Amino acid sequence: MDYQLMYDITPLLLKAAWVTLKVSFWSFWLGLIVSSILVATRLSGILILVWLSRAYVSFIRGTPFFVQLLVMYYGTPAFGIELDAYNAGIIAIGFNIGAYMSEAMRGSILAVDHGQNEAARSLGFSGFSTFLYVVLPQAAGLMIRSVGVLTVIMIKGSSLVSIISVVELTYQAQRIIGSTYKPLEVFAVAAVLYLIIIYGVRYIIDRSYDHYTRYLH
Repeated sequence: MDYQLMYDITPLLLKAAWVTLKVSFWSFWLGLIVSSILVATRLSGILILVWLSRAYVSFIRGTPFFVQLLVMYYGTPAFGIELDAYNAGIIAIGFNIGAYMSEAMRGSILAVDHGQNEAARSLGFSGFSTFLYVVLPQAAGLMIRSVGVLTVIMIKGSSLVSIISVVELTYQAQRIIGSTYKPLEVFAVAAVLYLIIIYGVRYIIDRSYDHYTRYLH
């Protein structure tokens, strides 16, 4: 093991890890927006909206993210939309993870005992008030866990944006390997940085869940 090389390349990989964090951060928020829209349309009861949201989720879950990413980057110029690799990566990840998050969020909402809904309505709550003040607070705890797991998966999957030349952690590691020919040392440092990111996110998720459950009680 060339420990000197590992020490020397760490600053370069740290900069690339920061790009990975930024891509994941913006993709996460875009995914939340997409998933919220999908959940709202699925639960709206409006047939055309329900069908469209189901079709979108089925398409996203039924096609490889690799293909979705390439279509987003290389296909959008055909419609007059020019996206650089960084933004194309964020949008592709956000639209992808949003479909999975929507199912996790919808499942959390449906997991709330239907009797809670009926009890609130019998007390004079409107449908929206029942959802906002009774169903959603109980479902949110389940959402934190399930959406958190998907966020971790998303961060690891963000390495695929390296195929469109986003200089994130994996892409930078591959570039360094091309000049040093020492993949073991380079990927060892990259793996440690990924672990730090993942466990940092898991810590935030666990603390958020603990604080929320204490708040409910």
